[in-house]
Amino acid sequence: MHFAQSGNIDMGAPIRLAIAGLGLIGKRHADAIRHVDGVELAAIVDLTEDAKEFADEHGINCYGDLAALFAADKPDGVILSTPTLLHPEQGLACIAQNCPILIEKPLAATVAEAEQIAFAGAKANVPVLVGHHRRHNPIIQKAKEVIASGAIGQIRTVQATCWFYKPDSYFEEAVWRTQKGAGPISVNLVHDVDLIRHLCGEILSVQAQAAPSSRGYENEEAAAAVVRFASGAVGTINVADAVVSPWSWELTAREYPVYPATSESCYMIGGTEGALSIPDLKIWRHVGVPDWWSPISATSMSLAAADPLINQITHFVRVIKDGVEPLVSGAEGLKTIRVVGAIQEAAASGETVHVMQEQETT
Repeated sequence: MHFAQSGNIDMGAPIRLAIAGLGLIGKRHADAIRHVDGVELAAIVDLTEDAKEFADEHGINCYGDLAALFAADKPDGVILSTPTLLHPEQGLACIAQNCPILIEKPLAATVAEAEQIAFAGAKANVPVLVGHHRRHNPIIQKAKEVIASGAIGQIRTVQATCWFYKPDSYFEEAVWRTQKGAGPISVNLVHDVDLIRHLCGEILSVQAQAAPSSRGYENEEAAAAVVRFASGAVGTINVADAVVSPWSWELTAREYPVYPATSESCYMIGGTEGALSIPDLKIWRHVGVPDWWSPISATSMSLAAADPLINQITHFVRVIKDGVEPLVSGAEGLKTIRVVGAIQEAAASGETVHVMQEQETT
């Protein structure tokens, strides 16, 4: 779908973005906006004193809700970095105002709610972007290029690891993180599922198991899924948020300095001609024809680092001004939610769950 340029935009004026929800990720979006030419932070939508102080400090308005924002102002776009449970109501409110939105991942807490947002955006021809910012990382863009080139041959299997330890304070400062549906499958693994889909193709079926929280919370603490791709490849995706480990995107990609960096990788993609590890971008190949008795060595690729959140804001501006196709549209976010929902369902039932693919957003 191509989005026409808005007739309300002065192409010489800065693009004005509002942020709803000024938590950790909201502040990162605000910082990213400062680094993009031709865009400015127009307003904050948040009831907290911290948000009001931030708005006063930056000389911008702070509103209690989106209705108040739209009654007083008409931003060119809104970034929703609010809790996931608020996404349907707030996303539909923005769409009703014909206002493009960038919704933080996950798109919604359930498949039905994600469908509601994606379908409404498509029907109204309002751009809906989902904040799977890792797709904007040059590492992932290069990995996508390597796979498409055929350098590792036909993908046969994939392994993704998402292990880390969240301290007690992480849960104490936001009680919703302890509740059912807010475990690492939906909060964290959704990123990894999105990238595996992006790199390796659609997932058709899922088998999964989950382990309950050892801290007594409602949500799961660890989960493992076996997935089958439309290509015929299979894969494993494993997540845990109470494990001391160097194997997660956060600790390997050097994307956000708050996380200690390791030299490990968290994704391995195996093909008939070679294997690719990510994010270190090593391609492993045998000398000559593939043969486990012949020498094997790795070729490392290097590229310039770039902040994917800044890249994502730049892309959002291009969607608003130039009508370019979103890299991660509402439809793409919905497909990822369907896989995540299938993992949760499979873990609860112990049965193989087939991922719904046929229903589209148009």
